Amino acid sequence: MSQTPATAALLAELEPVVEENLNRHEKMAQEWHPHDYVPWSQGRDFAFLGGEDWAPEQSRLDATAKAAMITNLLTEDNLPSYHREIATRFSRDGAWGTWVGRWTAEENRHGIAIRDYLVVTRGVDPVELERARMDYMTSGYDSGDKTPLEAVTYVSFQELATRVSHRNTGKATNDPIADQMLARIAKDENLHMVFYRNIVAAALEIAPDETMRAIADEVIGFEMPGATMAGFRKNSTIIAKAGIYDLRLHHDDVVAPILRHWKVFERTGFGAQGEQAREELAQFMTGLDAQATKFVESRDRMRARVQARQDTEIAPLAQA
Repeated sequence: MSQTPATAALLAELEPVVEENLNRHEKMAQEWHPHDYVPWSQGRDFAFLGGEDWAPEQSRLDATAKAAMITNLLTEDNLPSYHREIATRFSRDGAWGTWVGRWTAEENRHGIAIRDYLVVTRGVDPVELERARMDYMTSGYDSGDKTPLEAVTYVSFQELATRVSHRNTGKATNDPIADQMLARIAKDENLHMVFYRNIVAAALEIAPDETMRAIADEVIGFEMPGATMAGFRKNSTIIAKAGIYDLRLHHDDVVAPILRHWKVFERTGFGAQGEQAREELAQFMTGLDAQATKFVESRDRMRARVQARQDTEIAPLAQA
């Protein structure tokens, strides 16, 4: 992607902030190894090597945990596309380039750990998983014509959304090993979010109107990078109904905390463009909050109906 002179100037002005936060990140990040989080003793050969191929009854995961684990893993699998996105929008030189490489190396661990866990424990059908990986990575991920400012704003929210999704997926597996592994991955995602969040905070000081416009646009048009994968809508519905990632979490635990950190609604010094963007964002957040409340109320009613039906079915058995 070619950069305009204004974009190049902004990236150059942000370079010292990138270097400062890169140094901070390297001090905060803890070394870890994917193989430590995989229960290798539970593994055995598949039919190709004389063992037994996968069968549904071998999995300890329920349908919800499977949907969440597969969605999370396939999202991580598209790392080559994400690397291309940030490498072409930021830079492959200087502190920007060092960060792009470091981020990519850290993200690569996530897919390794999750896939090894699922294959070793026979959590999902490895054949279908590989076919899905081939399909999704072949199509890749394309964020369109985002500017570098829009891209760094987007990943601020996306990294936190991924952290929340991984953490809650771990809990949903009811497997202490998977929970520990996904909690470790979530720590990486949180540190990545902090890095990008701090860059946007600096951009707000340098180019307030342009950054406010980017924030509004990225929040209003936000969707997870896995939105184009096959079965994403179905799996997202399952994940939302289970409370792993839903509109309430998106509003309360992802978007709102970052906006508060940036003091978006308290800041002064915006011009007409920035004020308009902030007003659009405020209206959107009000609507998102209302949507989230409506969704949670609907989910609670559905859960109550299911529970009532189960109680009705159990009652005659208790009397027998």
